[in-house]
Amino acid sequence: MVAPLAPVILFDGVCNLCNATVQFVVARDPRARFRFAALQSAPARHLLDHHGMTSADLNTVVLVDGERCYVKSEAALRIVRHLSGAWPLLTVLRLVPRPLRDAVYDWVARNRYDWFGRRRTCMVPAAALRTRFLGAHEPR
Repeated sequence: MVAPLAPVILFDGVCNLCNATVQFVVARDPRARFRFAALQSAPARHLLDHHGMTSADLNTVVLVDGERCYVKSEAALRIVRHLSGAWPLLTVLRLVPRPLRDAVYDWVARNRYDWFGRRRTCMVPAAALRTRFLGAHEPR
């Protein structure tokens, strides 16, 4: 699989926090710049394989942008840079050393199921959004 033209956000499809974050991004991405795929999906596995990563190793959001892959706080900050409203101002956090940013990210990631819960299955996007989710428009 060749890397897609639009940036793709790979997220934990059973994590309530991750699903809420996807909905947050969708609502603030008026140009529909981003595409999405659950880490548990075949399209995500193909993208991860293409970049030498596996979903088993990931406890993070992944941003695939062209031939580049970003994880953890770097992925999050690259995503907010393109959102509407004041959210791009958060990119000032790139001044914080990445190990410190990622330590906070890892702490939230480790506790996300306890704090926000998890689903039994990956979310199914609403019909109006299916074209933005890789593999979601294919018959099941």
